[in-house]
Amino acid sequence: MTSYHIKQKLWSLGGEFEIKDGFGNPAYSVAGSFFKIPKYFTVNKPDGTQVSKITKVMFQFLPKFDVALSDGSGFRIAKAFTLFKPRYHIEDLGLDVQGNFWDMNFDLIKNDVVVAQISQEWFKLTSTYNIDIYDDRYADIVISLVIAIDYVKEQESHASGSSAT
Repeated sequence: MTSYHIKQKLWSLGGEFEIKDGFGNPAYSVAGSFFKIPKYFTVNKPDGTQVSKITKVMFQFLPKFDVALSDGSGFRIAKAFTLFKPRYHIEDLGLDVQGNFWDMNFDLIKNDVVVAQISQEWFKLTSTYNIDIYDDRYADIVISLVIAIDYVKEQESHASGSSAT
């Protein structure tokens, strides 16, 4: 099992931060585009090798994000139309999500075996996540998925905050 800890910086305009392993060592870095359309994030290993690129799909009624992995595979996160609780679909991931996806407390399952567990720490100023990956082949996918979900949640909170004022 490999553990990761994601803690975003509070005022990082470009969305730059490190993801550390369970021992506190840098395992990934994330850099967001700054004033670019479409908005995107790149996830890199410490040696600079790109793991994935997460891109917001433009001109959509509901938000969609494409995640392109360095091995050529990818998946899409799309918001579904609902009246009350937000719901998202993950297309082409190849993993099942079990638990509370929106509250970031869920497992990723492949063939009835848990490959990763994701949980969010609450009562923090910044988004903070703990990730346990039981099959290291899925590490890049899981890290990219958590970054994409967090960005979707951040956009939703900004949208609901600005519409309330």
